Amino acid sequence: MSKKFHELISETSQVVLDKDLEVRLAITCMLAGGHLLIEDMPGVGKTTLVQALGKLTGLKTQRIQFTIDLLPADVLGSQIFNPQEHKFTFHEGPIFAQLVMADELNRASPRTQSALLQAMEEGEVSVDGTTWTLPKPFYVIATQNPHQQTGTFPLPESQLDRFLMSLELNYASKGTEMRILQGEDPRAVVKKMKALFAEGEFATAAAHVEKVRLSETVAAYIADLLEASRRDDFEGAPLSTRSGMALARAAKAWAFLDDRDFVRPEDVQKVLIPVLGHRLGGNHGIKRGREWATVLQRTTSVPG
Repeated sequence: MSKKFHELISETSQVVLDKDLEVRLAITCMLAGGHLLIEDMPGVGKTTLVQALGKLTGLKTQRIQFTIDLLPADVLGSQIFNPQEHKFTFHEGPIFAQLVMADELNRASPRTQSALLQAMEEGEVSVDGTTWTLPKPFYVIATQNPHQQTGTFPLPESQLDRFLMSLELNYASKGTEMRILQGEDPRAVVKKMKALFAEGEFATAAAHVEKVRLSETVAAYIADLLEASRRDDFEGAPLSTRSGMALARAAKAWAFLDDRDFVRPEDVQKVLIPVLGHRLGGNHGIKRGREWATVLQRTTSVPG
């Protein structure tokens, strides 16, 4: 299984060039059963990354373009009257997929943003008093424009907390951009990709992540990080217990990709900034939150 995941990282990196770490972090997030938030400028490969992951993992994928006029029913689905049967029939919205790309999530109104809350937390949606179960596994990979751009609505802390990780792809280097300009369009390459995983195989692998052991020493290190964020002299938003649970899950997934059944403190450090950055940033944005996460990482002693 480890070989197959290394192949997944390698093939995804062929279309999202020069972003090996970000690709591995995205796969780590999915293995941990979490949702991913990617904040960056348009045109740096966010959509290509999600499309490649959907193709290679064999998951049923849907893309939702969020705009100011998008309504919750456009995401979740709605009851439509059937005149032949004289009753209402539920028509599923695009959220009924295994991998949902919520493109430019923060362009939608807070009301529409909140339509994702129940789905991301509980794996189900409620419409007109009836609850519908979403496919399993269920992942949301959302993109958002930088919060200072015109026409954006900041995601509230409760919404940010639904994301296990956040990433920035940033611009490619000059050499990488030259390769992209001279090579085949990455979108065309994605269309040719074949699934590496059979149906249900990715979910089975993700289930093994829970079996990765987290020692008392590593648990204490995570608890120290949470406590450090609650000091009066720390400027970032204080972290909740759920933040620590997210950090533990991500560290287990990182160790799993290294073909280990136990977590090292170094695994926690590898995923610390992506897991905590958006939680620490709040209204100050992901970039500022990552700066605070870096401070937290440097000022908390790592167990030997």
